[in-house]
Amino acid sequence: MIRLIGYFFGIGTALALLVAGAVAVYVGNLAGELPDYEVLAKYEPPVTTRIHSSDGSLMAEYAHERRLYLPIQAIPDRVKAAFLSAEDKNFYNHPGVDIQGIGRAALRYVTGGPTQGGSTITQQVAKNFLLTNEQTLDRKIKEAVLSFRIEQAYPKDRILELYLNEIYFGLGAYGIAGAALTYFDKSVNELTVADVAYLAALPKGPSNYHPFRHTQRAIERRNWVIDQMVDNGYVAREEGDKAKAEPLNVKPRRNGTYLFAGEYFTEEVRREIIARYGQNALYEGGLSVRTTLDPELQLVARKAMQSGLLKYDMLRGYRGPVTSIDVSGDWGVPLGAVKGLDDVPEWTLAVVLDSSDAGLRIGVQPAKQASGELVAERVEGTVSKDDMSFAMRHVVEGKTVKAKSPADVLRPGDVVFVQKRDDAEGAYQLRQPPEVEGGMIAMDPHTGRVLAMVGGFSYAESEFNRATQAMRQPGSSFKPIVYAAALDNGYTPASVIMDGPITIQSGNTTWTPKNYDGRAAGPSTLRSGIERSRNLMTVRLANDMGMKLVAEYAERFGVYDHLAPYLPMALGSGETTVMRMVSAYAIMANGGRSIKPSLIDRIQDRYGKTVFKHDERGCEGCNAAEWQDQPEPELVDNSEQVLDPMTAYQITSMMEGVVLRGTATTVAELGRHIAGKTGTTNDEKDAWFIGYTPNLVVGLYMGFDKPKGLGRGTTGGGLAAPIFKDFMRVALDGTPNVDFKVPEGMSLVAIDRKTGMQAVDGQPGTIIEAFKPGTGPADSYWIIGMGEDGSNGSGEALSPQANQAIQSGGGGLY
Repeated sequence: MIRLIGYFFGIGTALALLVAGAVAVYVGNLAGELPDYEVLAKYEPPVTTRIHSSDGSLMAEYAHERRLYLPIQAIPDRVKAAFLSAEDKNFYNHPGVDIQGIGRAALRYVTGGPTQGGSTITQQVAKNFLLTNEQTLDRKIKEAVLSFRIEQAYPKDRILELYLNEIYFGLGAYGIAGAALTYFDKSVNELTVADVAYLAALPKGPSNYHPFRHTQRAIERRNWVIDQMVDNGYVAREEGDKAKAEPLNVKPRRNGTYLFAGEYFTEEVRREIIARYGQNALYEGGLSVRTTLDPELQLVARKAMQSGLLKYDMLRGYRGPVTSIDVSGDWGVPLGAVKGLDDVPEWTLAVVLDSSDAGLRIGVQPAKQASGELVAERVEGTVSKDDMSFAMRHVVEGKTVKAKSPADVLRPGDVVFVQKRDDAEGAYQLRQPPEVEGGMIAMDPHTGRVLAMVGGFSYAESEFNRATQAMRQPGSSFKPIVYAAALDNGYTPASVIMDGPITIQSGNTTWTPKNYDGRAAGPSTLRSGIERSRNLMTVRLANDMGMKLVAEYAERFGVYDHLAPYLPMALGSGETTVMRMVSAYAIMANGGRSIKPSLIDRIQDRYGKTVFKHDERGCEGCNAAEWQDQPEPELVDNSEQVLDPMTAYQITSMMEGVVLRGTATTVAELGRHIAGKTGTTNDEKDAWFIGYTPNLVVGLYMGFDKPKGLGRGTTGGGLAAPIFKDFMRVALDGTPNVDFKVPEGMSLVAIDRKTGMQAVDGQPGTIIEAFKPGTGPADSYWIIGMGEDGSNGSGEALSPQANQAIQSGGGGLY
């Protein structure tokens, strides 16, 4: 018997050795196929790029995986405790694989208790970083081997850091910092016990514990994690019970942009980053972008632009409802499916329930809960006839019809936009998105920093940015470029030009330009020509100095990349953008120095290193080690001098006249030192105004996306200038009224407004004009563009009407 037992023992031992050898060979072969775990030392996961305004407000986040990487030192102990309790309570004690944990998980599964994973945090790191998710024995063995190796190569805190920054939490969130923001809109430091317990419950199966689809299951799993935290001594029993009594309190953070009214600006920055660094850098690079946007000015710009567009649109009548729905049953469901304008929160959608001579009874679109479901309550309101008075003129089959009653305009089932009145409970005003559009830019003329941008009435309605993408004719707002070229090349503000009929012959083509009012003013100074926006004078001036010179200055100012040297271009018939026009005016406001318009101040990579900075000015002595009575350091501006500083002041002074006496007198009501120019294109298709103070330049246009006339008599002075005024009234509030600085060496001389010749200061009809050294008022009366034979300069004799205009000096404003 003893021999038999020994015999079987020997056989068993041999078999055991054979099995052990086979297992060793098998594991050895698998180990030889393992990936290099040292890549964990160079781990750079895809990280969210964040865009901030100039005051630090978060504007937008962009990511394929919404993740913010946090070093282990920045992760609160409460967060660590929750995940250790939920996933691996022996993490700091085992060598990578927890045999007790595997047995405990198996026992819980057999007895029907809550599911608890047998894999350690180290094993999950090995699987997530280095292996696939295939459910095979080979993968599990590889995972165990890698776990041992990882534990030997890295400290526990590093492994936990990798785990907490890599795991997926659902709703597109990766890593604990991204999950805290996505689920609770909080930083990790703000999370409560209940919050961290719920987040720790998610990695096991995010879709299984969805906060809205599986709320009860999610609460049960969260409470189990809280119990584990209590059992492990991380949380007191009383605090745990209190946390378990709380609801989930999930508050999903919306994707995309966050700063109200900044959508057009944010999208422009997004495109710039992609153009500069590529798609991967934006969505995976973890860039920190500080933009130039001033949130307060942006709100002012939005309000001014929207008010101007609505004012114009409402005078043209009502174009009808958004759509129509069935209101015979529960109208809330079909109304909730209609998409509104989420970036115009003052408005809401409503359905007409009844219409009568007195007005409308409406049902307001129900709000949506965080889960996406509509609230059960249905809210009704009224729109009186007075609160929809503009709609009494409504468009029917392309014709404007005057209605007698609101019932003639809207019927039950019609879906409309309304705005709640603050002075009456349940009362609303009828609204409609304007058909006319426009773009607006506010810029710092000294740095080119774009402070505000409006690309249209609503980004939700149209993402097309009319401030940067719309190519429009600037019209008369281009004239200051022509006049600046003249002033830079021998002309003075007192030079006299003939404002009379002119015909231009080019080959077989004949062009006869006209002033806006159709009349001629006769001989007038350059100042008068720009103040009154005289087309005939501008054409003569461009013809006299040559369009090649005008084209050179237009390109130097950045208005065009290439301007064809044809005379009609002197009247702004070439196409450009609001951004380019504002940048050109910024040069004049900046003393003639070039500027680079920029939406971005600084870009930092994921490690905080600055990879781009807009401000290129140098500053010698700014980093002095100590004070030794040296002069204060100064910023050195090395930008190109595009325009003579004296010329810049002269054209600025002339455009101040546009505001004080010319086509933009509405702006003078602000009582500020403002220079600017109106612009109205052919057939009144576009209305412009661009103006500036010494420290702020603002430009805008109004027009239809598919160009058509705005209406006879609509001009830049009547449409665009009031919007500029509304913006500046708020933007300049509380700031000093700074005058434009006269460059040293210039002479201020009183001249006669009509003749341009020197006069006695204080006499009627005189004005103080600035002259460069070596220049001054003419000694004799000379009219540029007047032929020696008394013709208009084009070889044609002046008409009797033109001669009369010369004598009377008549003209018109617009």
